[in-house]
Amino acid sequence: MRSASPLRKSVPAPLAAREGGRARPRVDRGAQRELSSMSSLTEKDRPIVQLLLNTGTCPRCILRFCCVGSQTLYRHPYKDLMKDLKEFLKKNQEKEDTVCFDVVDPPCKRIRLEHTEEGPDDVNHNGGLQQIPSVNNENTAVENLAVKVCNVCLGVLQEFCEVDFVKKVCQKVNSADYQFTSFVFSMSLPPQLSVRECAAWLLVKQEMGATACPDCFKPAKNKQSVFTRMAVIKALEKIKEEDFLKHFPCPPSSPKNLCVALEIQCNNGAVFVAGRYNKYSRNLPQTPWIIDGERKLESSVEELISEHLMAEFKADSFNFSSSGREDVDVRTLGNGRPFAIELVNPRRIHFTAEEMKGLQQTINNSSDKIQVRDLQLVTREAIGRMKEGEEEKTKTYSALIWTDKAIQKEDIAFLDDIKELKLDQKTPLRVLHRRPLAVRCRIIHTMKSEYIDEHHFRLHMKTQAGTYIKEFVHGDFGRTKPNIGSLLNRTADILELDVESVDVDWPPTLDN
Repeated sequence: MRSASPLRKSVPAPLAAREGGRARPRVDRGAQRELSSMSSLTEKDRPIVQLLLNTGTCPRCILRFCCVGSQTLYRHPYKDLMKDLKEFLKKNQEKEDTVCFDVVDPPCKRIRLEHTEEGPDDVNHNGGLQQIPSVNNENTAVENLAVKVCNVCLGVLQEFCEVDFVKKVCQKVNSADYQFTSFVFSMSLPPQLSVRECAAWLLVKQEMGATACPDCFKPAKNKQSVFTRMAVIKALEKIKEEDFLKHFPCPPSSPKNLCVALEIQCNNGAVFVAGRYNKYSRNLPQTPWIIDGERKLESSVEELISEHLMAEFKADSFNFSSSGREDVDVRTLGNGRPFAIELVNPRRIHFTAEEMKGLQQTINNSSDKIQVRDLQLVTREAIGRMKEGEEEKTKTYSALIWTDKAIQKEDIAFLDDIKELKLDQKTPLRVLHRRPLAVRCRIIHTMKSEYIDEHHFRLHMKTQAGTYIKEFVHGDFGRTKPNIGSLLNRTADILELDVESVDVDWPPTLDN
């Protein structure tokens, strides 16, 4: 189990109080934090604590701005933290007129704290900074602090760190019925929190206006809003401090309503299953064959395999990949073609070797069109080996060829002597609608002919991966040169094609 400090991704750089115009060095005081009190807060933190309390900031956000690193301290109940902060202010009676906040990039600004009758949402648009109650009026300020929504975290560190919400999360995890050995808890936060974070850092802000950084907030077809988290962060990185102060209230205004947890979701990391498949049908595509929204064939290799994996792993969806692919009318024989399936958000993740063998047998018993072997769990990194050397690997094919003119055995015998035959293949007409026009150089390493009758022979070929075998036979109207037709000086066509082997040593062979 891994835990993280509250709002770790948006925690600002440590604040440094100033003394005599010199910045106090930032130090890691996490080791000094005690678990049971505010004793780690020093007199130098007092102006920061008072200032943020007066402007409507919650105790946990105040601890963040004071560089408190102890995670355990943040787990204390909200009421206890508020009580401790009040006690801290009462015990430290020294008075300061100014307080300064260091900013990550811009120079430090001094804020003078004075008595005022203006409300917390009033904004001085000339300077961008609003006068706030003086820390001198300590008793009044502290006693009047009611439990209200934090103006920095919008209540995230108020509601969602309390026991009741933690129980809701636990109930959701238990009811989701996942198998897991460790977990990570993460939150998707409103983009506005990044702006409020920056605003509190400068003592400025309520919400981000598009007019300040128009190039950061560009509409897109797939975006519901231009105010995405990354757009807001990008704008905050680019905007000048003086421009920021012109647009946003200082300090951030106190919201009326708490942030609401719209949904609690449970997701498991993906599981990867690999193996090899044989395809025995000449009427089965590797992936669903859908044209213009209409399914042409009722099933596919990936569906016949994945439907059983989806059911056993209780996954939401899957992604199928393989070492190349065969046409719908091409069989894959021999040791089969390597494949991998990513199972997304599985509920079950633990399978023994025997259980994987049983699952493999279930797949093989379900259809006579395919068979699976070497079914096993693999890592995400291991899948990369399937794609390594894609252009260098070889494949072996068997093609049944027809010729228009009669042939004798001696007419095709010379093919056996051809080695490392280089081809120039223009993108075939049959795939030109989905692949760019190009001329690809491919190699036929070896050929072995098998005479059948005057118009038929079988040709066994070992080729470079990516070679278009059908086009090598019939020539594709001269788009593949040379081709079997030109070598035999007659018209040739292919009747059947089988993949006999895919020479990739992955996944590891199992004792089946």
